[in-house]
Amino acid sequence: MKVTGKKLIVYLIGTIILAIGLTLNSKVTLGVSPILSSPYAISEIFGLNYPDVIFFFYCILIALQLFIHICIIKTKEKEVLIGDVLQIVVSLIFTRIMNVVSMIIPIFEIECQGFFSTIYFRLIMLALAIVLIGLGASLTLNMHLIPNPGDGIVATLAQAMKKPLGTAKNIVDFSCVFLALCISLISAHKIVGVGLGTLIAMLGVGRVINIVNHIFDFSKF
Repeated sequence: MKVTGKKLIVYLIGTIILAIGLTLNSKVTLGVSPILSSPYAISEIFGLNYPDVIFFFYCILIALQLFIHICIIKTKEKEVLIGDVLQIVVSLIFTRIMNVVSMIIPIFEIECQGFFSTIYFRLIMLALAIVLIGLGASLTLNMHLIPNPGDGIVATLAQAMKKPLGTAKNIVDFSCVFLALCISLISAHKIVGVGLGTLIAMLGVGRVINIVNHIFDFSKF
């Protein structure tokens, strides 16, 4: 893994774009991306800081990656294990960026008035959020540095199961949505964090990533 200044800059830009996209996704209150549906439900139900809950959730995913790498795959590559641990640092920085962005972007349905609080504007913002999430994910993944824990657990699970990334992604997404539904129905007696936005994110983010990968030649990095 060759680290260059260009790669680091693109990776940082991608991280910021991804943080903006995920935050915007939550602010339209139409359902968040599948993998973050559980942290969102917990933060909404118990009144906790959303990025802080994401950080602890990411730490759980990182611990799972370490467990799979050490106990199931039985990898002896120090670079892989160090990469897992470094995800903690990336997660901390990423969620602090989300905290800053969250203070800037309003909750459209509650904190805005007129057209900016309507379902039409929120759908527009949801579409923008999906584009930003896909763009940010593409930029960070294609730099082949330290993955976001959400992407890291998918890659690790796929390796352990010897299945395609798409299959592992579906398993992770379904598990997170199922957990979010259980938490929200048991604790709040209603569905929290899962909605139209969750479905659109599930279908749209991958397609945005494919489009970005088609437009940009990442081999130059």
